[in-house]
Amino acid sequence: MKSIVIKELNSFFSSPIAYLVIGVYLLINGLFLWVFEGDFNILHAGFADLNNYFFLAPWIFIFLIPAITMRSFSEELNTGTIEILKTKPITNWQLILGKYIGSFILVILAIIPTLIYVYSIYQLGNPVGNIKFGTTFGSFIGLLFLASTYTSIGIFSSTISKNQIVSFIIAVFTSFILFYGFESLANYNLFGNLDSTIQNIGLNAHYKSISKGVIDTRDLVYFASITFFFLLLTNYRIQHEQ
Repeated sequence: MKSIVIKELNSFFSSPIAYLVIGVYLLINGLFLWVFEGDFNILHAGFADLNNYFFLAPWIFIFLIPAITMRSFSEELNTGTIEILKTKPITNWQLILGKYIGSFILVILAIIPTLIYVYSIYQLGNPVGNIKFGTTFGSFIGLLFLASTYTSIGIFSSTISKNQIVSFIIAVFTSFILFYGFESLANYNLFGNLDSTIQNIGLNAHYKSISKGVIDTRDLVYFASITFFFLLLTNYRIQHEQ
Protein backbone atom coordinates (compact mmCIF):
# COMPACT_ATOMS: atom_id res chain seq x y z
CA MET A 1 0.00 0.00 0.00
CA LYS A 2 2.90 2.34 0.76
CA SER A 3 4.10 2.07 -2.83
CA ILE A 4 0.62 3.05 -4.09
CA VAL A 5 0.59 6.11 -1.82
CA ILE A 6 4.05 7.17 -3.03
CA LYS A 7 3.02 6.56 -6.65
CA GLU A 8 -0.05 8.76 -6.21
CA LEU A 9 1.91 11.56 -4.59
CA ASN A 10 4.58 11.37 -7.27
CA SER A 11 1.91 11.59 -9.98
CA PHE A 12 0.42 14.65 -8.27
CA PHE A 13 3.71 16.52 -7.86
CA SER A 14 5.18 15.50 -11.21
CA SER A 15 2.28 17.30 -12.88
CA PRO A 16 0.64 20.69 -12.20
CA ILE A 17 -2.22 19.05 -10.24
CA ALA A 18 -0.76 19.37 -6.73
CA TYR A 19 0.52 22.90 -7.24
CA LEU A 20 -2.75 24.04 -8.80
CA VAL A 21 -4.89 22.54 -6.07
CA ILE A 22 -2.81 23.98 -3.23
CA GLY A 23 -2.40 27.32 -5.02
CA VAL A 24 -6.08 27.70 -5.92
CA TYR A 25 -7.19 26.75 -2.39
CA LEU A 26 -4.88 29.29 -0.77
CA LEU A 27 -5.60 31.96 -3.38
CA ILE A 28 -9.39 31.77 -3.10
CA ASN A 29 -9.32 31.77 0.69
CA GLY A 30 -6.73 34.55 0.80
CA LEU A 31 -8.64 36.81 -1.58
CA PHE A 32 -12.02 36.40 0.10
CA LEU A 33 -10.71 36.60 3.66
CA TRP A 34 -8.10 39.33 3.36
CA VAL A 35 -8.44 41.23 0.05
CA PHE A 36 -11.95 41.40 -1.38
CA GLU A 37 -14.35 43.71 0.42
CA GLY A 38 -17.49 41.98 1.60
CA ASP A 39 -18.99 39.85 4.31
CA PHE A 40 -16.10 37.36 4.28
CA ASN A 41 -13.32 39.90 4.79
CA ILE A 42 -11.86 39.42 8.27
CA LEU A 43 -10.25 42.87 8.38
CA HIS A 44 -13.62 44.56 7.78
CA ALA A 45 -15.69 42.31 10.05
CA GLY A 46 -15.02 44.25 13.25
CA PHE A 47 -14.05 41.10 15.17
CA ALA A 48 -11.24 38.62 14.79
CA ASP A 49 -12.19 34.98 14.23
CA LEU A 50 -11.94 32.34 11.52
CA ASN A 51 -15.63 31.55 11.12
CA ASN A 52 -15.62 32.85 7.55
CA TYR A 53 -12.70 30.58 6.64
CA PHE A 54 -14.45 27.52 8.02
CA PHE A 55 -17.59 28.51 6.12
CA LEU A 56 -15.75 28.94 2.80
CA ALA A 57 -13.40 25.94 2.96
CA PRO A 58 -16.04 23.17 2.65
CA TRP A 59 -17.51 24.83 -0.44
CA ILE A 60 -14.10 25.20 -2.07
CA PHE A 61 -13.28 21.56 -1.30
CA ILE A 62 -16.53 20.42 -2.94
CA PHE A 63 -14.87 21.35 -6.24
CA LEU A 64 -11.16 20.94 -5.51
CA ILE A 65 -11.21 17.44 -3.98
CA PRO A 66 -13.13 15.91 -6.94
CA ALA A 67 -10.51 17.56 -9.17
CA ILE A 68 -7.84 15.65 -7.24
CA THR A 69 -9.62 12.30 -7.18
CA MET A 70 -11.33 12.23 -10.58
CA ARG A 71 -8.36 10.52 -12.22
CA SER A 72 -7.74 7.95 -9.45
CA PHE A 73 -9.52 5.02 -11.11
CA SER A 74 -10.94 6.70 -14.23
CA GLU A 75 -7.48 6.87 -15.73
CA GLU A 76 -6.75 3.24 -14.80
CA LEU A 77 -10.04 2.14 -16.37
CA ASN A 78 -9.52 4.22 -19.50
CA THR A 79 -5.98 2.98 -20.15
CA GLY A 80 -6.66 -0.60 -19.05
CA THR A 81 -3.95 -0.54 -16.38
CA ILE A 82 -6.52 -1.57 -13.77
CA GLU A 83 -6.16 -5.14 -15.05
CA ILE A 84 -2.40 -4.95 -14.57
CA LEU A 85 -2.85 -3.66 -11.02
CA LYS A 86 -5.16 -6.57 -10.26
CA THR A 87 -2.35 -9.00 -11.12
CA LYS A 88 0.05 -7.35 -8.67
CA PRO A 89 0.55 -8.87 -5.20
CA ILE A 90 -1.75 -6.30 -3.57
CA THR A 91 -5.34 -6.57 -2.48
CA ASN A 92 -8.14 -4.33 -3.72
CA TRP A 93 -8.26 -2.68 -0.32
CA GLN A 94 -4.55 -1.88 -0.41
CA LEU A 95 -5.03 -0.32 -3.84
CA ILE A 96 -8.08 1.68 -2.75
CA LEU A 97 -6.56 2.86 0.54
CA GLY A 98 -3.30 3.74 -1.21
CA LYS A 99 -5.10 6.02 -3.65
CA TYR A 100 -7.34 7.39 -0.89
CA ILE A 101 -4.45 8.21 1.46
CA GLY A 102 -2.38 9.73 -1.35
CA SER A 103 -5.24 12.08 -2.27
CA PHE A 104 -6.01 12.93 1.35
CA ILE A 105 -2.36 13.81 2.06
CA LEU A 106 -2.53 16.35 -0.76
CA VAL A 107 -5.63 17.88 0.84
CA ILE A 108 -3.82 18.08 4.20
CA LEU A 109 -0.88 19.82 2.51
CA ALA A 110 -3.34 22.42 1.19
CA ILE A 111 -4.80 23.01 4.68
CA ILE A 112 -1.49 23.26 6.58
CA PRO A 113 -0.48 26.73 5.27
CA THR A 114 -3.80 28.15 6.47
CA LEU A 115 -2.69 27.55 10.06
CA ILE A 116 -0.95 30.90 9.71
CA TYR A 117 -4.45 32.40 9.86
CA VAL A 118 -4.57 31.35 13.52
CA TYR A 119 -1.50 33.46 14.27
CA SER A 120 -2.98 36.35 12.28
CA ILE A 121 -6.21 36.25 14.27
CA TYR A 122 -4.18 35.93 17.48
CA GLN A 123 -2.38 39.19 16.65
CA LEU A 124 -5.49 40.99 15.40
CA GLY A 125 -7.52 40.27 18.52
CA ASN A 126 -8.30 43.01 21.01
CA PRO A 127 -6.54 42.42 23.32
CA VAL A 128 -3.83 40.46 21.47
CA GLY A 129 -4.42 36.74 21.96
CA ASN A 130 -8.20 37.04 22.18
CA ILE A 131 -8.95 33.88 20.24
CA LYS A 132 -10.94 30.76 21.12
CA PHE A 133 -8.37 28.04 20.52
CA GLY A 134 -10.78 25.21 21.34
CA THR A 135 -13.32 26.31 18.74
CA THR A 136 -10.63 27.11 16.17
CA PHE A 137 -8.79 23.81 16.35
CA GLY A 138 -12.09 21.93 16.66
CA SER A 139 -13.04 23.53 13.35
CA PHE A 140 -9.76 22.40 11.79
CA ILE A 141 -10.44 18.85 12.97
CA GLY A 142 -13.96 19.04 11.56
CA LEU A 143 -12.56 20.31 8.25
CA LEU A 144 -10.16 17.36 8.10
CA PHE A 145 -12.96 14.86 8.70
CA LEU A 146 -15.11 16.60 6.09
CA ALA A 147 -12.27 16.56 3.57
CA SER A 148 -11.71 12.88 4.35
CA THR A 149 -15.33 12.15 3.47
CA TYR A 150 -15.16 14.21 0.27
CA THR A 151 -12.04 12.25 -0.71
CA SER A 152 -13.77 8.89 -0.28
CA ILE A 153 -16.71 10.17 -2.38
CA GLY A 154 -14.29 11.29 -5.07
CA ILE A 155 -12.45 7.97 -5.09
CA PHE A 156 -15.74 6.10 -5.49
CA SER A 157 -16.95 8.46 -8.23
CA SER A 158 -13.77 7.80 -10.20
CA THR A 159 -14.78 4.13 -10.53
CA ILE A 160 -18.12 4.95 -12.15
CA SER A 161 -16.85 6.26 -15.47
CA LYS A 162 -13.74 6.12 -17.63
CA ASN A 163 -14.33 9.80 -18.35
CA GLN A 164 -12.65 11.99 -15.73
CA ILE A 165 -15.05 14.89 -16.29
CA VAL A 166 -18.03 12.62 -15.62
CA SER A 167 -16.33 11.36 -12.43
CA PHE A 168 -15.70 14.97 -11.38
CA ILE A 169 -19.34 15.98 -11.88
CA ILE A 170 -20.64 12.93 -9.99
CA ALA A 171 -18.30 13.63 -7.08
CA VAL A 172 -19.27 17.32 -6.93
CA PHE A 173 -22.98 16.52 -7.07
CA THR A 174 -22.77 13.78 -4.41
CA SER A 175 -20.66 15.93 -2.09
CA PHE A 176 -23.03 18.87 -2.51
CA ILE A 177 -26.12 16.78 -1.74
CA LEU A 178 -24.55 15.25 1.35
CA PHE A 179 -23.15 18.54 2.62
CA TYR A 180 -26.03 20.89 1.93
CA GLY A 181 -28.90 18.98 0.35
CA PHE A 182 -30.30 17.32 3.48
CA GLU A 183 -29.97 20.49 5.54
CA SER A 184 -31.72 22.50 2.83
CA LEU A 185 -34.52 19.94 2.67
CA ALA A 186 -34.95 20.04 6.45
CA ASN A 187 -35.21 23.85 6.36
CA TYR A 188 -38.48 23.59 4.40
CA ASN A 189 -40.11 22.03 7.50
CA LEU A 190 -41.99 19.48 5.42
CA PHE A 191 -41.52 16.47 7.66
CA GLY A 192 -42.38 17.73 11.13
CA ASN A 193 -40.43 15.90 13.83
CA LEU A 194 -38.30 14.18 11.19
CA ASP A 195 -36.73 17.46 10.03
CA SER A 196 -33.95 17.29 12.63
CA THR A 197 -33.26 13.65 11.71
CA ILE A 198 -33.03 14.53 8.02
CA GLN A 199 -30.68 17.40 8.84
CA ASN A 200 -28.42 15.07 10.83
CA ILE A 201 -28.07 12.79 7.81
CA GLY A 202 -26.10 15.57 6.10
CA LEU A 203 -22.43 16.34 6.58
CA ASN A 204 -22.88 19.98 7.53
CA ALA A 205 -24.73 19.30 10.80
CA HIS A 206 -21.86 17.15 12.09
CA TYR A 207 -19.23 19.54 10.73
CA LYS A 208 -20.87 22.40 12.65
CA SER A 209 -21.06 20.24 15.77
CA ILE A 210 -17.31 19.51 15.78
CA SER A 211 -16.59 23.15 14.93
CA LYS A 212 -18.01 24.17 18.31
CA GLY A 213 -14.85 22.75 19.87
CA VAL A 214 -16.49 19.75 21.50
CA ILE A 215 -15.37 16.46 19.94
CA ASP A 216 -18.46 14.25 20.11
CA THR A 217 -17.86 10.58 19.34
CA ARG A 218 -21.18 10.48 17.47
CA ASP A 219 -19.80 12.98 14.96
CA LEU A 220 -16.55 11.05 14.59
CA VAL A 221 -18.42 7.78 14.07
CA TYR A 222 -20.65 9.48 11.51
CA PHE A 223 -17.75 10.77 9.41
CA ALA A 224 -15.87 7.48 9.72
CA SER A 225 -18.99 5.55 8.67
CA ILE A 226 -19.69 7.70 5.60
CA THR A 227 -16.04 7.49 4.56
CA PHE A 228 -15.94 3.72 4.98
CA PHE A 229 -19.27 3.35 3.16
CA PHE A 230 -17.94 5.03 0.01
CA LEU A 231 -14.68 3.11 0.20
CA LEU A 232 -16.77 -0.06 0.49
CA LEU A 233 -18.70 0.95 -2.64
CA THR A 234 -15.36 1.57 -4.35
CA ASN A 235 -14.21 -1.94 -3.46
CA TYR A 236 -17.47 -3.36 -4.85
CA ARG A 237 -16.99 -1.47 -8.11
CA ILE A 238 -13.40 -2.65 -8.48
CA GLN A 239 -14.34 -6.26 -7.78
CA HIS A 240 -17.07 -6.21 -10.42
CA GLU A 241 -15.16 -4.21 -13.00
CA GLN A 242 -14.89 -6.18 -16.21
